[in-house]
Amino acid sequence: MRKGKLHRVIAFMSVLALVFTMAACSSSNGNNTANTSDSDNSNKAANTTTDGNAAATNDAKADNKPAANPDEPGWKSDTSPITFDWYLNFSWFPNKWGVDATSQYITKKTGVNVNFIVPAGNENEKLNTMIASGSLPDFITLGWYEDGVKKMIEGGMVEPLNKLAEQYDPYFFKVADGAKTSWYTQPDGNFYGYPNASSSPKDFEKFSGDYTSNQTFVVRKDMYEALGKPDMRTKEGFLNALKLAKEKFPEVNGQPLIPLGLHEFTETGNYSLEGYLQNFLAVPYEKDGKLYDRRTDAEYLSWLKTFRKANEMGLLAKDIFIDKRPQMEEKIAQGRYFAMLYQRSDFAAQQNALYAKDPNSVYIAVDGPADEAQDAPTLSGPGISGWTVTLISKNVKDKARAIKFLSYLVSEEGNKDLYMGIPGETYDEVDGKATFKPEVLELLNKDRSAFDKKYGASYTFWMLMDTNMNLQWAPPSVEPSKQMEDWTKGKTTSFSQFDQIDPTGNSEEGIANTKIAQTWGKTLPKLILSKSDADFDKLFTEFLDKRNDAGLDKVQAYQQTHYEGNVAKLKEFLK
Repeated sequence: MRKGKLHRVIAFMSVLALVFTMAACSSSNGNNTANTSDSDNSNKAANTTTDGNAAATNDAKADNKPAANPDEPGWKSDTSPITFDWYLNFSWFPNKWGVDATSQYITKKTGVNVNFIVPAGNENEKLNTMIASGSLPDFITLGWYEDGVKKMIEGGMVEPLNKLAEQYDPYFFKVADGAKTSWYTQPDGNFYGYPNASSSPKDFEKFSGDYTSNQTFVVRKDMYEALGKPDMRTKEGFLNALKLAKEKFPEVNGQPLIPLGLHEFTETGNYSLEGYLQNFLAVPYEKDGKLYDRRTDAEYLSWLKTFRKANEMGLLAKDIFIDKRPQMEEKIAQGRYFAMLYQRSDFAAQQNALYAKDPNSVYIAVDGPADEAQDAPTLSGPGISGWTVTLISKNVKDKARAIKFLSYLVSEEGNKDLYMGIPGETYDEVDGKATFKPEVLELLNKDRSAFDKKYGASYTFWMLMDTNMNLQWAPPSVEPSKQMEDWTKGKTTSFSQFDQIDPTGNSEEGIANTKIAQTWGKTLPKLILSKSDADFDKLFTEFLDKRNDAGLDKVQAYQQTHYEGNVAKLKEFLK
């Protein structure tokens, strides 16, 4: 799951922005557990005033209560029924609160029910519409890298979490990580979001041996072995392996083989052909304290030309230029790709299905594209920015209950509930260690989708997951995921210092950066589809001219300043 626009998680990453018109939901409708689509939310705007009055009333009641105990979890002071609307900026999220055992347990324990709202259409458009209308729900979770985060903060649409905690639940400061809250503190001295999957520099020092990356180059095991396990690190070896695979396995169950799979092309590019490929080539992010323009790196451009050559040789199927994640998941489940430069966590369910049918048909991680010196890749690992941030809107129906629930989710107690589920039902304490029951672990490893719906543990609800904390409970990894995870160990790097350096919003630099990103999104597929290296060079030169005209110098100056600030801040965290 990240660095700038090119290496966002991934993994956890691969996420975009969206919008929604939210459904009115209050403490009186605690049984509503459905994820709300956009079509269900047309009446939300009309309820804004009513919700605001309700929030004011609830806040007034909270203000009259005794001061909260900083040593006692705040949520315990009020477990009466309440439903929060929670917007997830991920159209692919499939789960509903209250269907599974874990979320039912948490609701019974805390009194809090959650109505998840996920977008049905284009995420960027919907998020912008939601922000423009001011109709934010109680909670909002989105990628830290989305422009919407800055827009909501600068627009005064979300609550400062530190002020909510000071007023209603000082216990928050006991369970929150000070390095993470400091990292997200804005110039006004407040922090508005809390991350998931975040690792501070001290975390990385402590857990780096256990860290894995989502960034992998994988091949279908049976095909790869039938071809003699070809070396795909060099450009020649890479092209030859794709060619041999297409010749030896022209079809998979009556469908054409797709020699190479990539992440989907978007309006700003393609993760596989940007940050992923650059990390496999160990392209540096900086040189001598100055940010390096990775996009103009000679080794990187040479490999892009190799992908262009693959297309010229008929080794890139048209599918990869048009397919979105659902189509790709279907084809992965069919085993139609020979190789993929892809985020391993994005096809875990499909991998398990392949493994159940035939363990030899799964995908395995192997050494992929490398630089001329064949240096080890520098894969994106956990960073302090994490994957997503969760914010509380100014429209929240009960500020006190909201921050108390957030504190619970951030705490070790909340994380254990979200990861392990229900004591005695989904796990037992065995020799002092929380251990999934055998039948629970079996379903987790066999059918993740069924596991989510039945048990809802193992971070089915990942919005505030702490991926360092859960290492104490996580069961040993098993196949087919273990091989891919193990391959990334020792190759994983923290790139926290390069997080949050891209300008966003409507500033001069932000507008320029958006224009450059969109220009690149149009240019990249043209480069791969170009008829010759000469045409490639012409297109790339035109892109360089366009980004200069758009204001590249201003963007780079902004990035350098924020990068240097990040370096200084991270050094402080290590003291």
